[in-house]
Amino acid sequence: MYASIAKLQELLDVNCRIEKVHPAILASDAEINIVIVSLACPDGKTHTIKAYREEALAVREFIRLLKK
Repeated sequence: MYASIAKLQELLDVNCRIEKVHPAILASDAEINIVIVSLACPDGKTHTIKAYREEALAVREFIRLLKK
């Protein structure tokens, strides 16, 4: 498992919410080299997770599966 997915899961487990994913999940994955995920947590903190290349595609797929 990629470190970014582990961190994302850790934050989701403490009730943080995904606020923004750039580029949007609806966009094509054909040219994705980076993904930036912003999360808002109940304690008022905001976290940003960045992933590159293959890891970026894995993070986007992880988020897609969460939304099902």
